[in-house]
Amino acid sequence: MSDVADLILPDGVLGHTHADAAAMAEALAEQVAEALRGAVAERGRALLVVSGGRSPVPFFERLSREDLPWAKVQVSLADERWVPPSHADSNEALARRHLLQGPAAQATMLGLYRAAEDLDEAARLAEQALAGLPAIDVLVLGMGDDGHTASLFPDSPNLTAALDAGCPRRVLPMQAPSEPRQRLTLTLPALAGAHLALLAIQGAGKLATLNQALRPGPASELPIRAFLQAPLQVHWSP
Repeated sequence: MSDVADLILPDGVLGHTHADAAAMAEALAEQVAEALRGAVAERGRALLVVSGGRSPVPFFERLSREDLPWAKVQVSLADERWVPPSHADSNEALARRHLLQGPAAQATMLGLYRAAEDLDEAARLAEQALAGLPAIDVLVLGMGDDGHTASLFPDSPNLTAALDAGCPRRVLPMQAPSEPRQRLTLTLPALAGAHLALLAIQGAGKLATLNQALRPGPASELPIRAFLQAPLQVHWSP
């Protein structure tokens, strides 16, 4: 079976292969916890940004049990469906249910969802809510089979702006090809400034997508391409 070691990763991008999802969750939790402790020791606080979906759940639950100064940790999201936190599809609800539990309940949740007349206004309000936040200390991204990460989907109307390294916005409205279609996403400049950036993927299909993304081509085709550079670290399990 192929693994990350078989891929030709760019200089400075580290690859980690794990036996299964549980082993990957364990390794991710330990690495993230160590980085958060370091950020709190150095700056008095830490900002962790995570992704939604089903895959991060074992990692969330494992991280929630780490001995951390959780009261000094802020947790936010790389993207969000434009649904309230009470909705089953809410990424914020997922993080609260599986990560902000036990000792980790002391962390502060900074959600992206904002009630508004339309998606553009919701993105503007989310932008205001995140204004003044420091750079991300730890970023944990996922990736879809189509090469999207966060809610940076191929062919979305705002993708070019969101992937522009000079984009002045932290948050933009985005349209996904799947329901719920209306999303909010952090932009490339907001995400790429993380002190520690991790990409966690599972399965042969996503490994094949990553391999395709490592070949030359536009980020508009496979948005994950915009992140495949140092100091990113890739974690994969079958």
